[in-house]
Amino acid sequence: MTTTADILFIGGGMAGIGAAARVSPDASVIVLEAEDAPGRHSTGRSAAIFIGNYGNETVRAANAASQSEFADPPGDLAESSLLTPRGELLIATAEEEARFEAHMAAASSTDEISPDEAVRLFPILKRERIVRACYDNTAEDIDVDRLLQGYLRLLRRNGGTLATDARVEEITRAGGVWRLSTPAGDFEAPVVVNAAGAWADATAELAGLRRLGLQPLRRSAAILPAPEDRDVTRWPAVCSMSETWYAKPEAGKLMVSPADEDPVDPHDAWPDDMVLAEGLDRYEQAVTVPVTRVERSWAGLRTFAPDRTPVVGFDPAAEGFFWLAGQGGYGIQTAPALSRLAAALLTGNSGEAVLPMRAVTALAPNRLRGAG
Repeated sequence: MTTTADILFIGGGMAGIGAAARVSPDASVIVLEAEDAPGRHSTGRSAAIFIGNYGNETVRAANAASQSEFADPPGDLAESSLLTPRGELLIATAEEEARFEAHMAAASSTDEISPDEAVRLFPILKRERIVRACYDNTAEDIDVDRLLQGYLRLLRRNGGTLATDARVEEITRAGGVWRLSTPAGDFEAPVVVNAAGAWADATAELAGLRRLGLQPLRRSAAILPAPEDRDVTRWPAVCSMSETWYAKPEAGKLMVSPADEDPVDPHDAWPDDMVLAEGLDRYEQAVTVPVTRVERSWAGLRTFAPDRTPVVGFDPAAEGFFWLAGQGGYGIQTAPALSRLAAALLTGNSGEAVLPMRAVTALAPNRLRGAG
C-alpha cells in the first residue's frame, strides 16, 4: 500500500519537523525519519545556544528573524520563552588580536571589556593569557527539546504524520509524483523536501540529482565536573577568538568542545579520542583548573555548503525537489526563520515576508548549481 501526501519531508531533525509543522496548515505532510525517534542526530547534540553574531551575513539575517520567536513564541509553539540568559565571552591572546579586530568590526550587541572583567565573568580563566576580550550579553541558551516538541505538537494538530524507522532506500519520479520506498512502506507526493542533514547530498543522489557539495564536519564535546566549590550556573559561554575551543555551563557542570571540524562521511558520529584530548588540552592551557575527569563525551555532525550558507529552496534541476539542508552549526538558532521560509516557498510565496530578498536569494540552491 502506498501512502500519499502533498509534501514528503525526508529527515526528522529540527529542520524537517519545523518546516513540516509550519506548512501543515496549508498542505498534507508526512515526515520520514530513519531512526526510531526524531532529533537523534545533530538536533539532539547541539550546543543549544543562540548567538546573534554567529555566521555570515545571510545566517545573521536568519538569526535576527528567529530571535523574537524564541523569546516570545506563538501560542501554537510554546507557552513561554525558549531562551534563558547566558552571555558569550570571547577572549583573545596576542596572536589573535587581528581576529578580534575583525570580529568587533562586524559584531553587534558586543562590547569590548577588560581582561580583568573577563576573569570576573569566568573566574577560572588565566588572566595573563588574555590580551583582549569582548562580551555579548544577548547570547542565550535555547531549550531545544521544548522547541522540537512544540513543532511536533503543531504538526500532529494539523494532521501531519511522523513515520519513524523509515529510512529512504529508493526515490523515483514519474507522472509528476515522487515515490519514496522505505522499510515503513511506500510514500508518494508531488513535492519532496530534502531535510536529511548530513545525508542530504546522498539523498539527492538517490533521487538522481547531482550533489551540491555539502560536507559533514564532526564536532566533539565533553562534560567536565564543575571546578570544586564553584557554582558555574551563571557563568557565560566562553570561546577562544580563533575558535579552537569553547566552554559553557551545562546543568551545573561545564561542557567543553575542541571546536573541531573534521570532514567525515555521514554516520552516527562519535568523538575521536585524540581530537578530544587535544581540544581539552587547549582549554586547559587557558584556565587555572586542570582537567581531571571527563564524565561523558559525544560528537555530532555539522553539515556545510561550500559557502557555509544553508540551502533552502527548490532545485532548478528537478521539479518538486526542495532543499532544506546545509545548516552547519546554525540549524537550531535559525530554525524558526528557516522553517517559516521553507513553508512560504513550498506554498508558492516569495519568502520576503520572512527574510530580506537578498537573504532568500543567497539561500537558494541554484547558487550551487551554476544556474541563474
